[in-house]
Amino acid sequence: MTRLFNFALAALFAATLAPSTASAFADKPVRMIVPAPAGGTIDVMARIVSDQLSRDIGQPVVVENKPGAGGAIAVKYLLSQPADGQTLMVTASNVLTEVPHVLKGGFDPLKDVKPISLIGRSTMLFISSPQFPARDAKEAIAYVKGHPGQVSVASYSAGTASQYAGAILNKGAGLDMQHVPFPGSAPALAQVMGGQVPLMFDGAVTSRSLIAAGKVRLLAVASSARMPDFPNVPTFTELGYPELNFSNWVGVIASSQTPGPLAEKIHAALQKVAANAAVRERLVGAGFDPMPDRSLAQAQSELKQEHDRNAEIVKAFNIRLD
Repeated sequence: MTRLFNFALAALFAATLAPSTASAFADKPVRMIVPAPAGGTIDVMARIVSDQLSRDIGQPVVVENKPGAGGAIAVKYLLSQPADGQTLMVTASNVLTEVPHVLKGGFDPLKDVKPISLIGRSTMLFISSPQFPARDAKEAIAYVKGHPGQVSVASYSAGTASQYAGAILNKGAGLDMQHVPFPGSAPALAQVMGGQVPLMFDGAVTSRSLIAAGKVRLLAVASSARMPDFPNVPTFTELGYPELNFSNWVGVIASSQTPGPLAEKIHAALQKVAANAAVRERLVGAGFDPMPDRSLAQAQSELKQEHDRNAEIVKAFNIRLD
């Protein structure tokens, strides 16, 4: 009798829990936190994903921009909310794998958060203002060498690959470019277009349309292979700087306290979004390279690999906040 009672009690307990677990994440509005200003690479991804996710789950998905402190403001806000799937964060990997090596944000990117879905990649490009007297990367390097300490290079945030790339090129080519960090791509690109800061390493998503419009000039691609959109533009690997190989994944993360079954449920919903033909078309049109599905364990492993690789870069090139 006691065993039967215990079994019945356990069944009742499970039944009590089941509705809340099953309805979690899709029974009320979802907030998508973005650690950057509107109009940047992460924001573009967030709005593409949130539009389709809202349709799929039948609930509003609201994008909230919380820029600042290299993404730490947004991450800490995410961690302050219940780990129930109603508050998620769309981020580029640099917030977790690059910035924390030079700017202590008060969180551990390998322990406090978990990647739920890696959706697309954005490749780094070396661009210049239209007024800059160089047509390609070789001419730009030669010009900077001839004007030591007089040429500045923008980044979309201190502590990111945008800064790393400039530091690596400085050391590899024997240059003395002056780093000027900005709080996001949009304000940095405004200065590049205006010629106030002549050079920048920026993501393809935010600079692609400006290149097409002639508002900035593409000098080289910071990857190991040429980009289909710019087949005639050489990579830094071709130019003799293979260390300049940067692309950031952009995807959705949650608090590490999110229960495993719930994290899997959110993962499945997001992968359905990522597999949607219209979403993929929008991602490609925006300049992203769609990524194949990764399991939660694979995503966590990839996060750690990028984190460790960037730790070595920071150490090797003595990268610091300016």
